[in-house]
Amino acid sequence: MDFDSQVHAIGWDDDALVLLDQRALPGVVTHLRCESVSQVASAIRDMVVRGAPAIGVSAVYGAVLSVRDRAGDAGLDAHNRAAIERDLTQLAQARPTAVNLAWAVKAVRRTLDEEPVRPLAAVSELARRMHAADTAANRRMGELGAALIDEPCEVITHCNAGALATTGYGTALGVIRCAHAQGKIQRVLADETRPWFQGARLTAWELVQDQIPVALIADGAATWAMRQGKVKWVIVGADRVAANGDVANKIGTYSLAISARHHGVGFMVVAPLSTIDLQCPDGAAIPIEQRSAEELLMMHGKPHAAAGAGAWNPVFDVTPAALVDVLVTEAGVVHRPDPGTIRALFPAIPETSRG
Repeated sequence: MDFDSQVHAIGWDDDALVLLDQRALPGVVTHLRCESVSQVASAIRDMVVRGAPAIGVSAVYGAVLSVRDRAGDAGLDAHNRAAIERDLTQLAQARPTAVNLAWAVKAVRRTLDEEPVRPLAAVSELARRMHAADTAANRRMGELGAALIDEPCEVITHCNAGALATTGYGTALGVIRCAHAQGKIQRVLADETRPWFQGARLTAWELVQDQIPVALIADGAATWAMRQGKVKWVIVGADRVAANGDVANKIGTYSLAISARHHGVGFMVVAPLSTIDLQCPDGAAIPIEQRSAEELLMMHGKPHAAAGAGAWNPVFDVTPAALVDVLVTEAGVVHRPDPGTIRALFPAIPETSRG
C-alpha cells in the first residue's frame, strides 16, 4: 500500500523554475518564479528551497537558465562557456554543506564538456532526468525503510526531509509515508527544529496535508519522549554522508542519535546515493555552514534575546557513523555503515544516476 504526497516543492513551467516558497509556510502557500540563474542561486541561499536533493535539482534547472541566456541554441565558445562557469560557481557557493549541490554542478560541467554543440538541450535533459530519478529513488527508499519497522509505533523526525526537501515524496518522510500506509505509524513526533522551525512550519504542515498523525515537540523534549517507551525509531535525512558513514544533518541530529542509542531506539538515516560523498573521508572534512546570528537573536523581525548577547549559529552537525543503526539508500540498506559497506553501494547504481 502506498500513496503520493499532495505536496510538490519544485516545478518547471514555460522556461522558468517554479518553487514553493518555504519561508512563507505554513501560513501562506505561495510560489516563486525564477527566470534567471541569479534568482535560483538567491532562492537556494535564502531558503526558498531547502533540503539537499531539492537544492541539487534546483541548481541544475538554474544551469538550464544560464545556458539558455548565455548560449541559447548556439554552441559553446570560450566567451559563453566562461560566463556559464561564473554562473555555476554562483550556484555552487549558495549552500556549502549539501553535497547534492556540488555534484549537480559537476554533472552540468561534465554535460557541457560532452555536448558543446547542443548544450541547452543536453542540460535540459539532464535536469529532467535528475528530477525523475530523485522522485523514483525516494519511493524506493520509502519501501526499504518501511520494511525495517516491524510493529506499529511512534517515530521521531527532525527538520524536514519530506516532499518539500526533495522533488516529491521525501527521504525520511518517504519512509514514514510508506510505513503509515502499511499501518505501522501510530504518530509522528516532529521536532520543532530551531532556529528556522522547519519541523513546526514544514514537516508538521506536510504531514497534516497527507493526513498522517503528527504532534509537534520542542527539540529538547525528544529525549524524554524516547524515555516513555513508545518511540521505536528516529528517522532523519542527511545533507552529506562521508565515505566512512558519518552524517551531516540539521543541527540537533547528533544529540538525537546519542539519546536514541542510550534508550535503545533505532536511528535511521535515509539519503540517496547523491548525498554520499566518497571524496570526503569523514565528518571532520565536511564544511559546516554558519548562518547569521540574527536567525537566533531575532524572530519575525523583532529581537527576542537579551540586548548585547552574541550568538553561535552552526546549522548542521555531524553524527558519527558508530551511532547510525541503518542507512537507507535507493541501492539498498546498510546496517552500521562503515567505509567498506558505503563503497559497496555504488556498483549497484549507474554513475549517471548521480547526475
